[in-house]
Amino acid sequence: MIRQLTKEDIPECVEVIRTSFLTVGKEFNITPENAPKFTAYATDEAKVKLWMDEQHRPMYGFFENGRMVGYYNLALSSEKECELGSLCVLPEYRHSGIGEALLDDSMARARELGVSKMNLSIVEENTVLRKWYEDHGFTHVGTKKFDFFPFTCGYLEKEL
Repeated sequence: MIRQLTKEDIPECVEVIRTSFLTVGKEFNITPENAPKFTAYATDEAKVKLWMDEQHRPMYGFFENGRMVGYYNLALSSEKECELGSLCVLPEYRHSGIGEALLDDSMARARELGVSKMNLSIVEENTVLRKWYEDHGFTHVGTKKFDFFPFTCGYLEKEL
């Protein structure tokens, strides 16, 4: 079941994000020392509260047996565009359709908000994830290298 999150969900939300992104960190040698701003290390309750209260990002969780096992948020960057933020699934629940359900839900909710284009960013070196998004209709539109990350950021978009 996917539902919108409330302030009471924030601690569990932080745990799902950090745990999920930590596997990416381990796979690509992204550490707190070489990338303290990486999602697995920089996401805490204050950041998620900021997303919810000040940036007004709608946030959703996938729940199984009362436990949050997946998450995403939508950053509404303009009237017609949004950024899909932190879509993730706990490692032990991956490859069971939850990520696809969250992605489908995010696009449906974005359309309901009048959004016509969804953007997202990934670790470019994560070719499996890039292919997954491309298989779901996203187009790779570029990369950017930042001094504060030991990886390249890849950017994808999809017309809704």
